[in-house]
Amino acid sequence: MTEPTLNYVSCPGASGGHRMAYWQWGAADALQTIVCVHGLSRQGRDFDVLARALVARSARPLRVVCPDVVGRGRSDWLPDPMGYQIPAYVSDMLALLAQLDGQAPLATLDWVGTSMGGLIGMAVAGTPGLPLPVPVRRLLLNDVGPAIGWQALQRIGTYLGQTGSFDSVQQAADAMWAISTSFGPHTPQQWLTLSQAMVRPLPEGGLTLHYDPAIAVPFRTLTEESAVQGSAALWQLYEGIRAQVLLTRGAQSDLLSHETAQAMTQRGPKARLIEFEGVGHAPTFVLNDQVEAAASFLLEEEHHEESRGRP
Repeated sequence: MTEPTLNYVSCPGASGGHRMAYWQWGAADALQTIVCVHGLSRQGRDFDVLARALVARSARPLRVVCPDVVGRGRSDWLPDPMGYQIPAYVSDMLALLAQLDGQAPLATLDWVGTSMGGLIGMAVAGTPGLPLPVPVRRLLLNDVGPAIGWQALQRIGTYLGQTGSFDSVQQAADAMWAISTSFGPHTPQQWLTLSQAMVRPLPEGGLTLHYDPAIAVPFRTLTEESAVQGSAALWQLYEGIRAQVLLTRGAQSDLLSHETAQAMTQRGPKARLIEFEGVGHAPTFVLNDQVEAAASFLLEEEHHEESRGRP
């Protein structure tokens, strides 16, 4: 079974810089690169099922890159917790894209972002004047938009930063499932597989969740008022996006409302919307219908070109 390679990029920062890890699938010299960025307390191996499917289905060589955002997975932790915010993450992604472009020039750049990864993607695609190697062509926003449900943020705040201690991956998986049932139906094996990269060993033995508990520090400074103010800035970013946008939403999501999703189909890049029944925040792209939706969107152009070439 295909496995990714683990790579690192050096990123500038206020505290002297740090390393960000990223998982690379497919052909390192492919013309099309898809960057997949995870949610707030997750990590890059969340996209294993999707990345494997994309590489297998693509008619041409494809590079899929799944970073561990700083403070998560195999990436460094920041000495100043207030660095765990979107502007710093965008800076890290620019360093990543520059490194990828240096290794093999980017001809086509697409982006998949779940929750926080979608906000980073909105900033990358919607901020004018960023030093991107090429513009983002297609942007898949997974269960996130310019307006974020305050109750969902409060819910996430009840567990963020509590990394725990576990005797086994299964025990950790069970604990994570208790707060993640909104991800929708998964078999026990699917959830255990998703959980493998979500833990790291403790020096004294046992396991804990992979991320720096301090990612919760800036999160806790959020207020309902600041979230509303931030929404206005995010709508401005969204209006500036020139990429084609697919918006995927859990039909029962408490983070992205149906009303906001509908507004996103009417404003700015006028996203195409797909909602998955029986799922809240956020779809994981493990189930076949979710993988199919993403793959059809991201690989659509080559399918059209193939059909034009047929007699």
